[in-house]
Amino acid sequence: MLLIPCPHCGPREEREFRCGGESHVARPASAEAPDDRAFAEYLYVRSNAKGVQAERWHHLYGCRRWFNLLRDTVTHEITAVYPMGAPRPESAA
Repeated sequence: MLLIPCPHCGPREEREFRCGGESHVARPASAEAPDDRAFAEYLYVRSNAKGVQAERWHHLYGCRRWFNLLRDTVTHEITAVYPMGAPRPESAA
């Protein structure tokens, strides 16, 4: 079981959380009328990288807050936890 360090509640078991997918996905530049390809890529295309990836997590059965973390997709090691809206930490990138 993965132990996730919630920035508001402390370390909790993985079953209390839900992964919201990759963090820092940029919306298409033209918000009024993006072309179909750009909008489809925004909605569906993710890097699914092997190694460290930034992810959004929701503490569903705890404080109910969202936060970002850096997790190695191979070892599941969590190297950084940071609030929504903050830039990805460079020290762990």
